[in-house]
Amino acid sequence: FLVSQRDKAVVSTQSTGDGDRVLLCLSGGKDSLSLLHSLRQFQFIAKNKGINFELGAVTVDPMTPTYNPAPLIPYLRELGVPYLFERQGILKQAEEMEEVTSICSLCSRMKRGRIYNAARAHKYNVIAMGQHLDDLCESFFMSIFHNGLLRTMKANYTVTEGDMRVIRPLIYVRERDLRTFAETRHLPVIAENCPACFEEPKERHRVKQLLAQQELLFPKLVHSLQRAMKPLYSKDSVGMESRPMDGLPLQNGLSNERKQNGTSFIEETDDSMFPDGCG
Repeated sequence: FLVSQRDKAVVSTQSTGDGDRVLLCLSGGKDSLSLLHSLRQFQFIAKNKGINFELGAVTVDPMTPTYNPAPLIPYLRELGVPYLFERQGILKQAEEMEEVTSICSLCSRMKRGRIYNAARAHKYNVIAMGQHLDDLCESFFMSIFHNGLLRTMKANYTVTEGDMRVIRPLIYVRERDLRTFAETRHLPVIAENCPACFEEPKERHRVKQLLAQQELLFPKLVHSLQRAMKPLYSKDSVGMESRPMDGLPLQNGLSNERKQNGTSFIEETDDSMFPDGCG
């Protein structure tokens, strides 16, 4: 099932082409590890169809005491996948900065910048993210609740600089299917327990609970949301849904960053790289 949904997403969004160099963002979580094995399998399938693309992976270690992605190094070596392991004391840097309203938001942007730089330095033109259908649904509601905008993460878009694309091949896959895949394949999942993230309840977790409750009443809810969101996640240009509609100004006059109770939600919109981690 995972393979069929992945192939459906890759084909429908035209996310991978001949000659692409794809860099997978790997946290060691169930989502990104599942995507790693899925893309490796897709390499062989695509090659038989005359589509050849290279696959590498990158991890940004924020150097927090409760998260150690180092075991991924020998694992990727064993798989034969080129691996970039970046280390940056993001939490320490954030604590030393003034007027940081959200460490999660800052961490997201710093990781994104580090990944972009690594991708450019090693000539990768496509960045693959492990967000799934549940992530898109949650981001959709968070954008409505906090920003007053109909938007979510995109399946395939070109970054502002125009030299790279971000793809999400798992947009048709449910989180529960990824969890099952990781458990049955005995993938070496690494828990990410950032102390900054757990100081206060996560907004995404609250929305996840809300959707879970509604899905009990409406079993086809996620399928319906997927159909409703298709015009949003199919758009290629970054931020195009942020333009004011019908002459109405954006909330608080903010164009790129939204705040609710002092917390930034820029990382939860369609150009998000790390919604509560990278999977």
